[in-house]
Amino acid sequence: MANYYDLDDIIMEDELVSVVFQVGANGVGLLDPGAETNHIQQGAKVELPFWLSQELQLRQAASINLPACFNQKTRKEVQADVAYVNLKNRCPYFYEFGCKVAPLVGDRTIGPFLLYAFKGRYKEVLSKAHSAAFSVAPKFLPLLTKEETHLYDAAQSSMTAYKKWRVGGPRFERASILKKRKSNG
Repeated sequence: MANYYDLDDIIMEDELVSVVFQVGANGVGLLDPGAETNHIQQGAKVELPFWLSQELQLRQAASINLPACFNQKTRKEVQADVAYVNLKNRCPYFYEFGCKVAPLVGDRTIGPFLLYAFKGRYKEVLSKAHSAAFSVAPKFLPLLTKEETHLYDAAQSSMTAYKKWRVGGPRFERASILKKRKSNG
């Protein structure tokens, strides 16, 4: 866990991923709700939270399968129209989760895919945040991941601050140290 006290990080690491056990395990029947015994066989496929899957893979007890949010179907949808794919439904922390999963599943194409998706959506998020009417924003916001929502909020906040400054907010002032030097000279 990178940020122990970060609530978003805790929620993101609780995302379920599919794992295949490389070894049999006793006393872990609760991990598989459909299991009749307290034992998981070698080769069993189970859905586990990412934080646990990561530890099991590091101990070579299980291997993580590529999560569905990064499968070929999602990639084709993103390539077709990146701005209007609902990534939030696939994974609320799509980008951060992808960065953590990529090295564990050994898929080198996840990084370029995340970059492509982020670049395409970044332009749209900023465009909507700076120019969208409030009637358009509610239709667009449910499509955004948590990371994109933070970006949208920051862009709107900066635009509001800029407009406030432009109308008559505080202007640049000469630093007091510079005023003293000028009067002494």
